[in-house]
Amino acid sequence: MLIAVTRAVSPTLADCELTHRPRDPINVANAVAEHALYEQALRSLGATVMRAPAEPALPDAVFVEDAAIVLDEVAVMTRPGAPSRRPETESLAKVLGNYRPLQQMQPPSTLDGGDVLRVGRTLYVGLSSRTNREAIAELETLLSEWDYEVSPVAVNGCLHLKSAVTQVGENLLLINERLVSPESFGPMDRVTVAPEEPDGANALWIGGAVVYPAHYPRTAERLARAGVQVVAVPSTEVAKAEGGVTCCSVVFIAEGLAPHAQRSD
Repeated sequence: MLIAVTRAVSPTLADCELTHRPRDPINVANAVAEHALYEQALRSLGATVMRAPAEPALPDAVFVEDAAIVLDEVAVMTRPGAPSRRPETESLAKVLGNYRPLQQMQPPSTLDGGDVLRVGRTLYVGLSSRTNREAIAELETLLSEWDYEVSPVAVNGCLHLKSAVTQVGENLLLINERLVSPESFGPMDRVTVAPEEPDGANALWIGGAVVYPAHYPRTAERLARAGVQVVAVPSTEVAKAEGGVTCCSVVFIAEGLAPHAQRSD
């Protein structure tokens, strides 16, 4: 069963952490409506959407991806780079613990899940303002028994690695080559973002298609020409919070629904 763990938009979203964007007014009601359409898109691609407990006092809590890395064998609860976000991991761990054994990253490591791009058995980890070298070393140790390769990647001018590059097919990346070096990822094929859409590299590959922001139509055309099925979703309010479509879910395969799990229909 394909599971997508999400979380409700906090009413305090407008107080979110920002690093690279100016603070623009966020319409929380619109953000809630957009998030509902996002969850609908996940369901249309075969995912069962499970809601983590709401965290109304935590502005960034909708961005569940940053709090965990879920692999086939284990879920690693991260230690987010922004101190205000560290309380997000506790309630998410209660959900993921129904499906995977848990590991918890420790100080001085800081790591956001948005800096982790998994391609097969390789985890590319962005060195960003949120993720440090200590976290990369700790992740290697935590995952050593399962033979994952952890590969650090320099990130420049954006929040997370997956702000600059995401996987959109079996051997295909969507990338902004001004923010991250394509040579970091070996011989994979690439679609580059449209020059007028530099923030358009974040796409969620799920169910044989990609969920993608509707406000980047030219990059969406490039994906379509490369043979990628694009499911467009509105996400302008999330973008104001430096969020993207990967940020708002944690996607993995599970044996079935866990006892007491909260399904969102």
